[in-house]
Amino acid sequence: QVQLVESGGGLVQAGGSLRLSCAASISIFSINGMGWYRQAPGKQRELVARITSGGSTNYADSVKGRFTISGDIAKNTVYLQMNSLEPEDTAVYYCNALRDWTAYWGQGTQVTVSS
Repeated sequence: QVQLVESGGGLVQAGGSLRLSCAASISIFSINGMGWYRQAPGKQRELVARITSGGSTNYADSVKGRFTISGDIAKNTVYLQMNSLEPEDTAVYYCNALRDWTAYWGQGTQVTVSS
């Protein structure tokens, strides 16, 4: 079992920044990969960014150059630094972990970007 706790969401103006954190209950080094997904009202959940245990990353085209995913092994935490936020980034952001072919999800954190 892997428990994930997200934090760092909130309300920000367009052009602003936020950093989301996802604290895992076990060492992230033992997790195959972690990522951030988001779901806006009336839309499907979509991948935002992922990072593997080896440090490889990939991003949705819509956030490339603006968002950065990173991990802190000592703190068992994965971060999503979001810069140049746009109203279209408004959504509930969920942390995801994949371990031994099982997916785990956090409870989600709301990000609202005002224009």
